[in-house]
Amino acid sequence: MPQRYRYLKVLARLRRQKRKLWLSNSGDWQWLASKPMPMAGVNRLLWRESVPSLSFFVMLTLSGVISSLGLLAGSTATVIGAMIIAPLMGPIIGIAYAIAVSNRRLMKRAGLTLLWGTLATVFSSTVIASLIGLQLLNEEILLRTEPNLIDLIVAIAAGAAGAFAKSRKHVADAFPGVAIAVALVPPLSVIGIGIARLDQGVFLGATLLFITNLTGIIFSGILVFLWQRYGTLKRAQEGVVLSTLLLLVLGVPLGLSLNNLLVQSNSRQRVNSLIRNELPLSQRAELQDIGLRQNDDLLQITLDFAAPPNTITAEDVRQSQAFLEDRLEQPVDLTLRVVPVQEFMVPATP
Repeated sequence: MPQRYRYLKVLARLRRQKRKLWLSNSGDWQWLASKPMPMAGVNRLLWRESVPSLSFFVMLTLSGVISSLGLLAGSTATVIGAMIIAPLMGPIIGIAYAIAVSNRRLMKRAGLTLLWGTLATVFSSTVIASLIGLQLLNEEILLRTEPNLIDLIVAIAAGAAGAFAKSRKHVADAFPGVAIAVALVPPLSVIGIGIARLDQGVFLGATLLFITNLTGIIFSGILVFLWQRYGTLKRAQEGVVLSTLLLLVLGVPLGLSLNNLLVQSNSRQRVNSLIRNELPLSQRAELQDIGLRQNDDLLQITLDFAAPPNTITAEDVRQSQAFLEDRLEQPVDLTLRVVPVQEFMVPATP
């Protein structure tokens, strides 16, 4: 018993020394304490950002013009600039907050502002795309026409960050980064480009991406506001259920799209390795480029070679196609393009 008493006494002394050491080096950090803004302050801020003012439409329209030009030019930096100045996140976070606190007036105002802002952005993009008349779709545009599950996860994270930033003054500077992360304006610009081109695939793909971003932001925004005790789950029940159902509905095609992307990526890596390292024709001519496209069970491969005239024959192409079908164990549609190479040499004059 005395031994146990001594052990407890030593343990208590160590705890006191540990606490004394911590207090002597921790300092007074109360000024760094982070607390949510008062409900009245958040309500006033989001009401102000959900009003369809002249400045809102001017900045959003200019953002749509810049985004459209950046997409058509294939300029990533220009598209990022358009994301920064776009004020579209304000009314979306306003909708999430309105659902959390069950404020129907704010939800109606923010919803109408979002609707008119969306239409203004799409209209400006359609006009720009029609005037320029660019017919080729570059990578910047195509990236916004094939959303997948990753885009939904990014939207959920960005919505949580946006709602948190609106409720904390000291992290308000992070809000432009949230706008860049979720990229709301570029999908709307691609919708306008699709309308100008009368391209249904571009229009539908970009629309799905925008709906994905919108749903993810509102869903996570509601949860963050509820977590910080702005409103109650009982009052926000309908909005939470509806946004959850939308997420589940969107998750099916987005999950399938991600799976196809992974399959295509793995297939591309395997085919690239096979063609570059094992295809006999690649050892005789210089391989310039490989194009792959999966069309159901048919794999379409386009190979660009640089070789002297008459180096590659039709029989070589047939043998290469049979080799690829045998190794890949699936039908292969092979297209081979040869760029003639001529070499001239002039010896130095003695």
